[in-house]
Amino acid sequence: MIINMTDSHTLSVAQIKAFLKVDSAIKFRAVSKKEKYKWIDDVLTKFRYFSLRKKDKGIVRNYIVKMTGLSKSQVDRIILRKRKFGKVFLKSTSRYHFPKKYTPIDIALLIKTDNAHNRLSGPATKRILKREYEVFGKKEYQNISQISSAHIYNLRGTRQYISHSLTIKKTNPTKVQIGERRKPEPQGKPGYLRVDTVHQGDYGKKKGVYHINITDETLQWEIVGCVERISEYYLEPLLEDSIEQFPFKIINFHSDNGSEFINKVVAKLLNKLMIKQTKSRARHCNDNALAESKNGAIIRKNMGYLHIPQKFAPAINQFYKQYFNIYLNYHRPCGYATIITDKKGKQRKVYNTYQVPYERFKSLPNAKQYLKPKITFEMLDRIAYQKSDNDFAQEMQKAEERLFKNFKHIPKEMMEFTTFISHAYVD
Repeated sequence: MIINMTDSHTLSVAQIKAFLKVDSAIKFRAVSKKEKYKWIDDVLTKFRYFSLRKKDKGIVRNYIVKMTGLSKSQVDRIILRKRKFGKVFLKSTSRYHFPKKYTPIDIALLIKTDNAHNRLSGPATKRILKREYEVFGKKEYQNISQISSAHIYNLRGTRQYISHSLTIKKTNPTKVQIGERRKPEPQGKPGYLRVDTVHQGDYGKKKGVYHINITDETLQWEIVGCVERISEYYLEPLLEDSIEQFPFKIINFHSDNGSEFINKVVAKLLNKLMIKQTKSRARHCNDNALAESKNGAIIRKNMGYLHIPQKFAPAINQFYKQYFNIYLNYHRPCGYATIITDKKGKQRKVYNTYQVPYERFKSLPNAKQYLKPKITFEMLDRIAYQKSDNDFAQEMQKAEERLFKNFKHIPKEMMEFTTFISHAYVD
């Protein structure tokens, strides 16, 4: 909708503020540029712009932008001219325009050359244009043959070149239609997993093992595995085995956007198990924060940072399955947040509840409904209460020490330091 520019009914800054809320589809038109600048001058004078408060100045400036269609930076320059000279006026001085040396015919010859040679570099293209005129005697190339290498790139950016060249194609973004970009909302229910990968360092050009860390968001029930490489060949059986180790039904599988989890093999596995797959949103670094925090507090604390050769991945995975995962879920307490909301509505988390994940699982209302078929709490109790927390932790440490003795590539003094670091920290 186009309306001729007028403000005959606008009497105050408050009325302008209400007017600005009008549908943005309405556009205003001035008869000429001179009339537009005169109207701006009248508005600035009428409202005594320079004596207004900062907030009111913003309202008047937005009003001018809406009525004239100019940008904010243009209006700012006009207001500055009003302050400096006391009046808004059109600059009568016209800029000097250099004549165009290369005509549309020359640009067409450049396009023809680029299409024939699949757009070579500027110097190579210049050489071809020069040869067309000097060596092969094509007179139409006389003017364009004098072009500099740098100006070839300028001509390639013109609208005429882009619209007729066959060598310019915009990059088509590739969308991976695997997983949904959203943060899972478990609402206090188990079965919503967060997964991340931890690399055990390099040794020269040799890669170390990869730890796969899977954590339930509600219970902090954690299953850790180890593979030689993060390819589908190694990951598929590990993920299937890791998911099988969870005693409750799995509903959701969430990861970052890494290709080790966002691929057809993992998607097929999750579809077979009827598990929904999601992935982290762009610019939302907290979407997978739980798994990433466990990487440092669990994996790095126990396995350290030193390089471990890939051949030890099966032994580490066996240690995880036989000792470490049992220790994490039945004997190691985790902090569970209580969200407190103050009078202003601000929320903060207080960690005053510490339980082992198994205790947390059993404390859920009607917890039996979440168990997998053929699994009972009586079966899980035998695992949880067969040994005390300290007894099992000591047994796990001895198994870890036996495991680390196999890593003979690590110097003895570094091995002792790693073992010390692994057990020196206290949560």
